[in-house]
Amino acid sequence: MANAEKFIVLPYRKNRGNLVPGEMRQASNPISAEKIALSMSQRFVGVAAYAVMVDEETGDMSSPRLLAQHGEIADLNAA
Repeated sequence: MANAEKFIVLPYRKNRGNLVPGEMRQASNPISAEKIALSMSQRFVGVAAYAVMVDEETGDMSSPRLLAQHGEIADLNAA
């Protein structure tokens, strides 16, 4: 099982009072992820940049580590 660290940005919207994740964007490095999150923060209720471990065989993501947060976000570790 080959794991690799990837960097993602996840925006959040409100839908009927609940936070709903939007379309995930990938970034090339942690600094880029933080910059993308900041630039998206004016258009969404919340935006988060994460570093995640990805199983390159299955595409499963695990061990999210929060890099940056703007506004309201959901806790990915609660699931």
